[in-house]
Amino acid sequence: MRHFGHIAPEERQRLFYREPSLFTAESPARVLAAALGATLYSPATRPQLADDIVKQAGRGVVSMVLCLEDSISDAEVVGAEENLVRQFADLAGRPGASELPLLFIRVREPEQIPDLVERLGPAVRLLSGFVLPKFTEERGVPFLEALTAAESASGRRLFAMPVLESPGLLYMETRRETLEGIHRTVDKYRDRVLALRLGVTDFCSAYGLRRAPDMTAYDVQIVASVIADVVNLLGRADGTGFTVTGPVWEYFRVQERMFKPQLRRSPFQEVEVEELRQSLIEHDLDGLLREIALDRANGLLGKTCIHPSHVPAVHALSVVSHEEYSDAQDILRPERGGGGVLRSAYTNKMNEVKPHRAWAERTLQRAEVFGVANEDIGFVELLAAGLPS
Repeated sequence: MRHFGHIAPEERQRLFYREPSLFTAESPARVLAAALGATLYSPATRPQLADDIVKQAGRGVVSMVLCLEDSISDAEVVGAEENLVRQFADLAGRPGASELPLLFIRVREPEQIPDLVERLGPAVRLLSGFVLPKFTEERGVPFLEALTAAESASGRRLFAMPVLESPGLLYMETRRETLEGIHRTVDKYRDRVLALRLGVTDFCSAYGLRRAPDMTAYDVQIVASVIADVVNLLGRADGTGFTVTGPVWEYFRVQERMFKPQLRRSPFQEVEVEELRQSLIEHDLDGLLREIALDRANGLLGKTCIHPSHVPAVHALSVVSHEEYSDAQDILRPERGGGGVLRSAYTNKMNEVKPHRAWAERTLQRAEVFGVANEDIGFVELLAAGLPS
């Protein structure tokens, strides 16, 4: 699979200075963590789940979470588990399994992990891992022990994606202790932890809050403070950190064709850019775009998504610009190892080699999986190309 792999090769050549690289579910963890992109959640109760997964893969989705937790009621869990087993068997019997997204199951209890792995049988080869809810040190260790045992029993590499959403992480008097406990736990199981996910909806719930569609998570100060502390301890660029993904965007409009067909023309004219901008605002995505930009500025990569219409925007804004790529390459040239300051090739900034090295390394890692846009290609063109036909 590859990002933007659902668009025609000649269109990719027009858009990209360096095309996104191919990767598989067996790729190194560092590649998969960077490549998660817009992780689309789906209730595990959907009767045509296998068809849904194939459809979303054809629209550019590369990671999905099949949820047995908050998206379904307590009474639906048994039926949802049975449905998952059936749907995985269905998928395993179809051709082109290598083109499926990375698939994760969000469980409620540790005991579900070995049970589901055993029930999936040979179809477990389609599973990349589990999402672990309300993760703390106390709750997390049993989940990770269960995952390790299931991996050993199945012979299948399985990753964990803990969700940081517990009240202990939110409240001032317990935040530091909770964060340190989470750090101890994920550090101990570092090889198993692919990424950490933020459960901002649960944070808001603790105070009876819900952000409006024109507000980002960073406008809600109690939430922004938690994100900052999570990145502070768990998102460091010194080799001790993890990939931390952006919070869910809750708003969408149910329309099969979200944007006007005439906006698919290329090259884009000025009027088309303005039309698309207005269309984004009309469809409540202006706030999403601002939040994605703030995710990046605050050290987050990828995003939890609950609607397919969010996926193209997340991926378009994940592509590395030609300017970013040029700066990162200049900073990391071997002859720059001693440090110093140099003028950007775009002549609009100074690049300080030592302070900007970690940024440059992360930028090239993102370029590997999302590609580098051509010099004259911007977000609008990338978004339009990623929209479903």
